[in-house]
Amino acid sequence: MANNKKLSLDELKRLNLEQFYKAPKLPIVVILDNIRSLNNVGSFFRTCDAFRIEKLYLTGGTGCPPNKEIYKTALGAENSVNWEYVTDIAEIITQLSQSGYKIVAVEQTQNSIPLTDFLPEPKTALIFGNEVEGVYDFVVNSADFCIEIPQYGTKHSLNVAVSAGIVIHYFTNYLIKQHNIKI
Repeated sequence: MANNKKLSLDELKRLNLEQFYKAPKLPIVVILDNIRSLNNVGSFFRTCDAFRIEKLYLTGGTGCPPNKEIYKTALGAENSVNWEYVTDIAEIITQLSQSGYKIVAVEQTQNSIPLTDFLPEPKTALIFGNEVEGVYDFVVNSADFCIEIPQYGTKHSLNVAVSAGIVIHYFTNYLIKQHNIKI
């Protein structure tokens, strides 16, 4: 039997809010394209906090804090993550592109690259789409790349918040190891 002891919150040595604000961030931004579930939105906040994402953009019909449904899953991450609501996703895509960000839609397309074959670069904007429609066509057409998570079951998609966890974890590990990004 393994001799494992669950760590206490003190032993985890997590940053407090002030330390988090000052800490370096991963040079990745996340854009939510009309995410309808407020629980999913809250999960994005927690994932962005966990991996110290530079910024989270909420666009279109995506719900925003303050909202008790977001709070349920964000668990306070809405206070640590740098976020902004933008009505028009095309506007933020243009602005980020002009600032040197690569635009990457997480969507299954005829030319999408499997996540495990994609070589992330710093200054990437990851776009996650609506739970039913996915990333809208005009947004897919604005992307520099489309990536997809290889799947082997009978379903053709994952929950959008689950997808975010997988993609952001992959990007984080790759950037830390291959680009010496310090977070």
